[in-house]
Amino acid sequence: MDQNARKVRNQDINPCIEESDDSQKCLNAYNYDKSMCSTYFQRYKNCRKYWSVIFSVGFEERCEYELTLRPSLRRFTYHNIMVQRRRDGVKPDMPTAAERLEMLTSLGGKPY
Repeated sequence: MDQNARKVRNQDINPCIEESDDSQKCLNAYNYDKSMCSTYFQRYKNCRKYWSVIFSVGFEERCEYELTLRPSLRRFTYHNIMVQRRRDGVKPDMPTAAERLEMLTSLGGKPY
């Protein structure tokens, strides 16, 4: 397996492996008829969007530092967690699989 393929399959880098696999399984089951798999594609898109842009109202405590520096952020509906982590010097930019699981558990499951 080459380096790029390993990155795609790494749960700490790719939060949407399950949704990607489901999309591929659907394509295989329906002989690559994309019209039959639009629900799976949408779930994948929603997953990617969710993990690159996280709803800030539920995560204000995680972003309190940024909010104290720039109170105007409270008016925005979305807050980019990856950008915030970069600003705070947190590595990696994407929360790890364990951190994401903790976040999803606190929400009561996947919101997408």
